[in-house]
Amino acid sequence: MDHTATVEIPNLFEPHPHLSDEINRNVIQSELEGGVHLRDLPPGAVLEVQTCRRWYTIVNQGDGEALISGHPEYCPDPVLVRIHGSTWGGSMLKEQFIGRGMHLEFRHPAFLPITTSRILEIRERT
Repeated sequence: MDHTATVEIPNLFEPHPHLSDEINRNVIQSELEGGVHLRDLPPGAVLEVQTCRRWYTIVNQGDGEALISGHPEYCPDPVLVRIHGSTWGGSMLKEQFIGRGMHLEFRHPAFLPITTSRILEIRERT
């Protein structure tokens, strides 16, 4: 009797030969820690995002736009912003992605782009 089983191996990130080791490490770390691609969420989906300093509520509006609230100065009430994505603290951006261990970057209509403190947790409100 043959007891072999087929095991599917997930499609993991392959380090890119033209990127630095640091960038490849960051991309792999973001895959391990997880996050949310806004393009995978329907309009109206609500995320609760905890950073080192605050809790934000983000309501996806589609096409990279969202209503965000949670900062006492920039967005005490929901304001429509463009979510650029998440960074590791530098200029490299993972577009329209909200990732644990990263910093959310968004364009506020009245302020320069805003970058949050490091994201600790992301939850979808159901």
